[in-house]
Amino acid sequence: MKHLQVAVGIIRNASKEIFLAQRSASSHMANMWEFPGGKIEADETAAQALNRELLEETGIEVTNAVPFDTADHTYQDVRVTLHFFIVEGWNGEPYGREGQPMRWVPQAELVADEFPPANSPIVARLLAE
Repeated sequence: MKHLQVAVGIIRNASKEIFLAQRSASSHMANMWEFPGGKIEADETAAQALNRELLEETGIEVTNAVPFDTADHTYQDVRVTLHFFIVEGWNGEPYGREGQPMRWVPQAELVADEFPPANSPIVARLLAE
């Protein structure tokens, strides 16, 4: 079974709102909301991958990211290990660089069912803060 390592940014502004992107209709877990991020390449650390992926997906340059949690999840065809970071410092304004829908959501209003299952424990932890 394929095992993916993924760096994920929980982009949180000063108003405790979190930036979310919607997965494309043609992707795995289509149309669900997610924290932006992507695969960690063989020559990268999780933090390096986070910086690269957030620049590619949201157009921001990360200036402050703190490791938050990791989550392992096995889907039917792939196992993923997600490395979550709280991102509270960046240059630029995040937007959907790849044309994907995006939105800011108050942290207290996150809904776990709108995310892929691997995100559920992270959403629960954010809601408990």
